[in-house]
Amino acid sequence: MNCIVTAGPTYEPLDKVRRLTNLSTGRLGSEIATFLSENGHRVTLLIGQQTTWHGERKAAAVETFTTAATLRDKLCAVAGPQVHAVFHAAAVSDFSFGKVWERSASGESKEVKAAKISTRAGNLLVELLPTPKIILELRAWFPKACLVGWKYEMDGDRKTVLARALTQIKESKTDLCVANGAAYGKGFGIVDQKGKLEHCENMRELFSALLKLIGAESSGKRFH
Repeated sequence: MNCIVTAGPTYEPLDKVRRLTNLSTGRLGSEIATFLSENGHRVTLLIGQQTTWHGERKAAAVETFTTAATLRDKLCAVAGPQVHAVFHAAAVSDFSFGKVWERSASGESKEVKAAKISTRAGNLLVELLPTPKIILELRAWFPKACLVGWKYEMDGDRKTVLARALTQIKESKTDLCVANGAAYGKGFGIVDQKGKLEHCENMRELFSALLKLIGAESSGKRFH
């Protein structure tokens, strides 16, 4: 198969020297890419510049991204019906920065614009703007691919995160969603379009199960 894997965090700049990012290490996506490559599949790995995990990566091509917008551009560049599977494991920032204001002693707000915002102004108010959901665009870009999304949740319980995983599948027209994080608990859960759950204890089990499920999806639905 011709596969695309996204891995690691995006970041969004506050100014020229400060950024908003997340704690994604890039390990899971990197190891998926290596697993697929070792099983004879061609992999393009799109990995965040701020990735902190530097273990083995095997892929036919590796490209880096920075912001959510650059990841979107990279995905658009490799889009097309020739792609058989997309593993969208990157941790895309949910917010980017909008305007920044400083507040005077009299309570008035003034917008701040600078290459490096000074701390001398005291407390600042920063606007957070939701970033566009890349996963909602994947089906249009990869019409024949088996699409796998991720749902990492910290709040709630397993039932909650599985319901959100199924919602993601329905809204994004993806095929599978991997649920994990504190809300899910130990291991990983693969959710399909019918809401069926396959639990995996560790990453190796997850990768093998995904490859098996994607093989079934691919032969039965989209391409031969």
